[in-house]
Amino acid sequence: MAAGLKRDPIVILRMDGEDLLEFINGPSYEAEMVSIFSQIGCEDASLRDCITKALEKLTVDQGMPPSSDSWVMRNIVEPALESWDDQPVSQETFLEESKKVAKRVAQNLKEEPVIVAHSENTFDGSGIKRLLSNKFELDKLLNVGLENVPKDRNGKISKEYLRVVLDVVAPSVGLPQIGAVEQMDKVVADVLNRIDADDGKMIKEDEFTKLLTEIMGSIMLQLEGNPISVSSNSVVHEPLPSSLSLLQAST
Repeated sequence: MAAGLKRDPIVILRMDGEDLLEFINGPSYEAEMVSIFSQIGCEDASLRDCITKALEKLTVDQGMPPSSDSWVMRNIVEPALESWDDQPVSQETFLEESKKVAKRVAQNLKEEPVIVAHSENTFDGSGIKRLLSNKFELDKLLNVGLENVPKDRNGKISKEYLRVVLDVVAPSVGLPQIGAVEQMDKVVADVLNRIDADDGKMIKEDEFTKLLTEIMGSIMLQLEGNPISVSSNSVVHEPLPSSLSLLQAST
């Protein structure tokens, strides 16, 4: 599916339990569930709560629609947990009982398939690289970014506006706006901290644009070395247009 997502950032998936069953019966299931068990902390939780939390950790790639969706929880997950006898939680019990519940979830999906809109974006710095290689486009974008930035009587700009202008140009260089992606916020904050962007110092416009270009270059280098991928999944509750094709989650 990852290759398809690079061609098309939004994929409509029909989740009918087949991929979930394949995951449950596959070689990676037990190791994945052991990892999840250690993450969710079941010491003071009931087995039912522990399994519910574990299902929330499973992904679309593993055949599980987002159980954070109220419809999925009410119609797919909760029925799989009905009449479940609670018992003390141990890793062995968790692995055994969660597998039974997951199979029931897969059966519920077979009876009532869920349509999920899956989107994925990878921030790898390529948009910045393209811009930095084209001086004309770079200068034009920086001019747009500087249009509404206040200057003092000497034409100087506070370094505090570097963050503001970076946010303005972000969509044009393939970056999310500040606050949209936590991992990206950390990258940007790290680069800005290194140049003391919040020190309030007043600098000339040419120095400001030079600093901004260096900031984008630093962000590009970090993303080239460690690309950041983010994905989101939304259950589609409205009827889909007949012209829109559906893909299985394993496509």
